[in-house]
Amino acid sequence: MPKISLAAAQAACVAALARAGANADMARLTAEACVAAEAMGQVGHGLSRIPQYAMLLRVGRADGNAVPRVVHEKPAACLIDAGDGLAYPACAMAVEEAAARAKKCGVAFVGVTNSHHSGMSGLHVAALARQGLVGLMFTNSPSAMPLPGGKRPLLGTNPVAAAFPRQDGPPIVIDLALSAVARGKVMVAAKEGRPIPEGWALDSEGQPTTDAKAALHGAMLAIGGDKGLALALAVELFAVALTGAAFGFEADSFFEEKGNRPRLGQSLLAVDPGALAGTEAYLARIEALVAAADVPRLPGARRDTLAETAAQQGVNVADALWAEILTLGGG
Repeated sequence: MPKISLAAAQAACVAALARAGANADMARLTAEACVAAEAMGQVGHGLSRIPQYAMLLRVGRADGNAVPRVVHEKPAACLIDAGDGLAYPACAMAVEEAAARAKKCGVAFVGVTNSHHSGMSGLHVAALARQGLVGLMFTNSPSAMPLPGGKRPLLGTNPVAAAFPRQDGPPIVIDLALSAVARGKVMVAAKEGRPIPEGWALDSEGQPTTDAKAALHGAMLAIGGDKGLALALAVELFAVALTGAAFGFEADSFFEEKGNRPRLGQSLLAVDPGALAGTEAYLARIEALVAAADVPRLPGARRDTLAETAAQQGVNVADALWAEILTLGGG
């Protein structure tokens, strides 16, 4: 398993995506997000996604020429059309729009429609927190979980993320899928031929399974049972009803060559603390909670530590995956 520098990983990922048909911005922003996720130990959203994205571009399930644009707007809100491209350029635009509008209006809500898999949501909200804004993000995904009492997968794993800036040090970042685990972990296990733990998923017959490939064709189990499914429904509606995007049950799996363009949705909320209790009061309240918690680390701290180490030492990448990415890039 080779140790790869982040710069080398970035270059290889850009080459693979560009060769598959992504335009320059799409290739760069997608590669940056995947490398950042890998550096933070979130391998399900890391380099393992590059072959998948390249496949989706090659078969036309993602438009590599897409350029996101604002299609509707009011002072504190706007809708961005991702144009059926990979999600990262639209998400980067959403962060820019949300930050600018929140700084002017105190709060901003930005929706993204006709989008795709948006990776590690924490990266997008952390970009807002670095500008002194509180960020909240919702996104849906192809159906993987039924509603309570249902048998048909209807909702995606539907991640939700929030980021809170601090006076000193990195923001507090909360980022979780509403399935028992992110589906990307199952994807990695299936690719590597590893079993998954019991309690993660069901097979296509609705039976518990430890077979990762069977799980990808079955259903994920929700975090917290029916309560997790209720939260996943709320995320689905935030990401779809407000943006006009496709529901998870209308989007075909990311893991297959055949299928539609998923047309997923993302919603991003940015809040300027200065518009409410005031930035100074906000920061004081955050630090009061941190002091009272008296814990070894806060949510997101482990990811930050791993990223710092990866910046110096690089990341370990499975031989087969690294060879595949190099081959995709023509190397």
